[in-house]
Amino acid sequence: MAKKPEPKSREEKQADKQAASEDVLLREVDDAVRQDQYSDAAKKYGVPAIALLVLGLAAFGGYLFWQGQTAASDEKRSEQLVQALDQIEAGNLKSGSDALEPLVADGGGGTKAAAQMLKAGIALEQGRKAEAVGLFAAIADDSGAPEAYRSIARIREVASNFDAMKPEDVIAKLQPLAVPDTPFFGSAGELVGIAYLEQGKNAEAGALFASIARDESVPESLRNRARQMSGLLGVDAIDDVDDVLGDSAASAGAAGAQAPQPGN
Repeated sequence: MAKKPEPKSREEKQADKQAASEDVLLREVDDAVRQDQYSDAAKKYGVPAIALLVLGLAAFGGYLFWQGQTAASDEKRSEQLVQALDQIEAGNLKSGSDALEPLVADGGGGTKAAAQMLKAGIALEQGRKAEAVGLFAAIADDSGAPEAYRSIARIREVASNFDAMKPEDVIAKLQPLAVPDTPFFGSAGELVGIAYLEQGKNAEAGALFASIARDESVPESLRNRARQMSGLLGVDAIDDVDDVLGDSAASAGAAGAQAPQPGN
């Protein structure tokens, strides 16, 4: 049978009571210190923290507003571009070019580049080659324009001014684009190949034309030209004769079907 604990003496009871009181007092002091610390922290950091929170919310709200405005602005620019295209397609080149001016001045990214491309095309159509070449060059050199627009503009710049350019300048401008398995390899490569011919570098030209002829991503008409050029330069670009003959026969058959029959 467990022995009952002996009752505490009066002195022991007073000591326990004193310890409990001290413990309560310590907790109260600790709470007071914590409250003071929180208060000091709130005074020290509260205002900046609230300010940052407000600024963050304002910035986020500003971003949402900007995004909405940008979408509305893009829609407006698209409408302006369509209106300009309608004028150009109708043969009203002057009014179409005028309609493109605000987009060139204030448009961004692809919209501006598209407007500049159209203006360059109009200038070329109207015999203002120097202006067209300058516009194409401006697009190609614009780091803010989409890469596809820049590449096309560079090719158009060189093609429009090819006769006035030195072969080495043509090569320097287009060689980065005249690389197999890239989007504009065929168009850029053909111009670089012709520049090689003007330099008397027939071996380089033949190899380049053969590469274009073998590239199935290049349009068939361009591949045919490249195949003929490489053949004239002594480079065989035909991997499968039967396929080439089949393509030629199909093209001839399609042309015959479209030709008017006697008596019609």
